[in-house]
Amino acid sequence: MNMEKFKPARQKKHMPLWLSALICLVLVVGVFALFAIPMGLSNMFSTLMNTAHRLLVDTCLYIMAIAVLMGALSALFTEFGVVDLLNKILSPLMKPLYDLPGAASLGVVTTYLSDNPAILSLADDKGFRLFFKRYQLPALTNIGTAFGMGLIVTTFMLGQEGVAKTNLMPAILVGNLSAIIGSVVSTRIMLGFTKKLFGKDAPAVEEKDLPKPDELRKKEQNLGMRTMNALLEGGKSGVTLGLGIIPGVVIICTLVMMLTSSTETFTGAAYEGIGLLPKIADKINFILKPLFGFASSGAVAVPITALGSAGAAMGMVPALLENGLANAHDVAVFTAMCMCWSGYLSTHVSMMDSLGFKYLTGKAILSHTVGGLAAGAAANWIYRLVALIFALG
Repeated sequence: MNMEKFKPARQKKHMPLWLSALICLVLVVGVFALFAIPMGLSNMFSTLMNTAHRLLVDTCLYIMAIAVLMGALSALFTEFGVVDLLNKILSPLMKPLYDLPGAASLGVVTTYLSDNPAILSLADDKGFRLFFKRYQLPALTNIGTAFGMGLIVTTFMLGQEGVAKTNLMPAILVGNLSAIIGSVVSTRIMLGFTKKLFGKDAPAVEEKDLPKPDELRKKEQNLGMRTMNALLEGGKSGVTLGLGIIPGVVIICTLVMMLTSSTETFTGAAYEGIGLLPKIADKINFILKPLFGFASSGAVAVPITALGSAGAAMGMVPALLENGLANAHDVAVFTAMCMCWSGYLSTHVSMMDSLGFKYLTGKAILSHTVGGLAAGAAANWIYRLVALIFALG
């Protein structure tokens, strides 16, 4: 099937260079003025640098340590067939839930154990694509993103029990369940778009592109060497993932923290801010309260940040819990939305491009936005139901 006919016929007109430069300067000056007017120019730059440094040392390195350990564990599971076993167990669920073949469950497992783009290495394998129809391929971006960094998010939230001073396991389990609900919503909406575009019968791999049988290679290494190699290689991938998280945490979280924190007297210390996001959240609290049920308006900064970086969003949770601005209920919503969205605005474009469906990126983003909102709302009401049942004994 010729893919060119599905691409938009009109070409976009490029903005003149001088105009784009002018708009950029105006926006940058406007952002700096937003902070500098209430904080003072010197305090603004001091807070900017100090907050970025604290996030790098206190949050990024902690997340990287988790990523290294989880990367090693996931590589060990892959090496000794645990992922294959999980694939066989999860396969019967995929068709009724997602309208995807059982092979897609392998993508769910790999992205849950690592990050969103992990599904791309599977989708690039023609042997993997054989299980799919053409309309199902673009939805791999949605289902992969919905489970991306799942184990890291879960582990990080579990590590906040000391800060929250309560058992967070029920909240985290509810968050994971709600992320699954969000993934179903996102994937199904995306499949609704692609089914109309490609039909239900077009194969994902043309007959001329069918892969040739590969020769099986025997592993000559002993058990000990296989274990050590898997642990070290997986840990190395964790370092790469940890480094990849740093820009999102430092840049996005710094700006969001300065927009979220409300400070009366500015000294240039870390985590000071102008409290703009809570003011906006208060204005639309009549929507946010029934939808997500946050304990404070400042908690809305976590899902907002998760749009661009799940790592940055996670970095905000300890401060919210420590200051009493979030509770176990909020952790359930945080887990669901951080896992389901997992920075999709920063990964969807490249993922759709890698799959060969860049022109469908807008539909993928729209589908996943709805899916993330559904995940947060589901976590809110499921946790309330669980808490009610528990209270009744």
